[in-house]
Amino acid sequence: MMRVREVHTHVLKLRTDQAYLGPKRDGGTIGDGYEVREPWRSLYSSRYETLLVEVIADDGTTGWGEALAPVAPEVPAAIVNLLLAPVLVGMDATAPRPAWHRLRDLMRERGHMVGHQADALAAVDIALWDLVGRLTGLRVAQLLGGAFRTRLPTYVSGLPRSTDAERAALARDWVDRGATGVKLHLGHGVAADLATVDAVRDAAPGLRIAVDGHWAYGVDDAVALAHGLAERDAWFLEAPLAPEDVAGHAELAARSAVPIAVGEALRNRYEFAQWLDARALRIAQPDVARTGITEAMAIADLCAARHVPVAPHHSVGMGVSLAAGLHVAAAVADLAAFEYQPTSTEVGARILTDPVPLHPAAFDLPAGPGLGVNVDADTVRALAKES
Repeated sequence: MMRVREVHTHVLKLRTDQAYLGPKRDGGTIGDGYEVREPWRSLYSSRYETLLVEVIADDGTTGWGEALAPVAPEVPAAIVNLLLAPVLVGMDATAPRPAWHRLRDLMRERGHMVGHQADALAAVDIALWDLVGRLTGLRVAQLLGGAFRTRLPTYVSGLPRSTDAERAALARDWVDRGATGVKLHLGHGVAADLATVDAVRDAAPGLRIAVDGHWAYGVDDAVALAHGLAERDAWFLEAPLAPEDVAGHAELAARSAVPIAVGEALRNRYEFAQWLDARALRIAQPDVARTGITEAMAIADLCAARHVPVAPHHSVGMGVSLAAGLHVAAAVADLAAFEYQPTSTEVGARILTDPVPLHPAAFDLPAGPGLGVNVDADTVRALAKES
């Protein structure tokens, strides 16, 4: 039996002049380069931060995983080092699903099935699937039962400009490069959001437009926004209400002609089951760097049983989480689209020997064994040292 010999964590904090996320809240930075940006409430970093996990088998074969950890990646790194790695070392290197269950149960009854514990487990799980693929010579999508598709439809996520005129010009540029869909990161108020949609529609007729509300609305305003989006033939409305408000999203979904999309804040099948049973979402958006591959597939099966399409979330994760998400997207029967974040994809390619092939309207499934991407270990170690 091939066993896990070593587990290593690498915290990266990469600087870039392209990390625009929105207008800054008055008050500037909080802590170590973190900011709250109006109208959103969460912390954002001025850098691209992530956690990479390296799992090495007895024969020296290495699998790589990544957690979506855009703020304080040191926290899930500590969980891997202190809680997960000591149990994982010595386990079967070719059995990611049993490993996921064993590692999940370490803190399960203490309420740690979400948050940083889940993020840490997601990174380890992805690394184990990559490792199995490299040991067997198979792609992860093959290990998951086969790919329904090897070309994965996508949409451009975000038009990071300050004014509607600038956003409209950027949308036109993306259409010229072949993009067919875009998601606007809004939440600035119903009238302002609809004005942005109008500007983009006028500049890029035929472009599918979705809106991310960034949890900014109450039910009444969200209903008004959804009504306006329906009049404009919008694609979907993502995360309009507070992330814990299942009942509010269910009410909104029942009243909205535009599909309501939710999922980036959820980390396991039990959370998704609650939302699905409540009919609180019509598009599911699990993020593999928060769920792991094992749990993402369980979530996809739950969605299939409710006839809810899956549109995997991807944000500031780098090349490893991107590849993991693409393999999950390939293995999902009912795929709506995969999220393409241009800047994080570009930044994330810095840790790979070759970038993930993409077109603004689609990604090609990486073709090599495991995740199909090769991590430049020397670059990762150098960047971790700098970070």
